[in-house]
Amino acid sequence: VTWPSREDSQRLTAIVIAVTLVFALFLWVFDLLFSNVIQSLIEQIIGLG
Repeated sequence: VTWPSREDSQRLTAIVIAVTLVFALFLWVFDLLFSNVIQSLIEQIIGLG
């Protein structure tokens, strides 16, 4: 077994944290937009009835 160096571990950990934060931000924005679209559709359906 070859263990990664301390520098490699720190670099890869930083990459994982950065990618996780970017993905979480993307999901948050998508959820916000999708929620607004669904809410608008529901309001239009209720308004027609």
